Amino acid sequence: MPNIDAECLQPIDEAKLFSAERSPAPVKILLLYGSLRSRSFSRLATEEAARILEFFGAETRTFNPSGLPLPDDAEEDHPKVQELRALAQWCDGMVWCSPERHGAMTGIMKAQIDWIPLAMQSIRPTQGKTLAVMQVSGGSQSFNAVNQMRVLGRWMRMVTIPNQSSIPKAWLEFDDNDRMKPSSLYDRVVDVMEELVKFTLLLRDRSDYLVDRYSERKESAEEFRKRIDQRSM
Repeated sequence: MPNIDAECLQPIDEAKLFSAERSPAPVKILLLYGSLRSRSFSRLATEEAARILEFFGAETRTFNPSGLPLPDDAEEDHPKVQELRALAQWCDGMVWCSPERHGAMTGIMKAQIDWIPLAMQSIRPTQGKTLAVMQVSGGSQSFNAVNQMRVLGRWMRMVTIPNQSSIPKAWLEFDDNDRMKPSSLYDRVVDVMEELVKFTLLLRDRSDYLVDRYSERKESAEEFRKRIDQRSM
């Protein structure tokens, strides 16, 4: 293979993929929601999801987007931006839950994702982490928002789990205490959170190896060689 840099192409290390070693710490899941209404059904859905995740042994934190500026309308040292980015680095996986508005995720949801960069000081805060997507709708069931978030999750180099949740007529699915009523829709939320924890447990201790790429090893090797060549001048 004449186009290959032999020093950078490595065989698959099955010992790293199937190592029995794993962290005993609970998985850490960040939940984002996409509405600022006082009775936000995307927030209520994430609260329900957090309870389920905690049953499965996960540690959860939910980011409140109130006060987060629009992307590029504030500096990166804005307190809400710093809070969001710190949580993105802290977590092993995420849940994104957005209302569907005008056939798409909300601007509030997109703004949170846009404030999380692909790289921060050589650290990629989302790469190799797991993601579950959910949406709530005021009308009939739709999948526009979850489909969009799947595209974004892939762009952010996240492992988006196969299952997802779409809650139609969300205003009918929560009781006066803001708890989700028993239903097949609730059961699907349980399914998604169970699957998220399973995928996160499988991947988190191997994520560094799973996202280790030939092209990046080659680029790093070329930069190193250039530095060595400059020193010898």
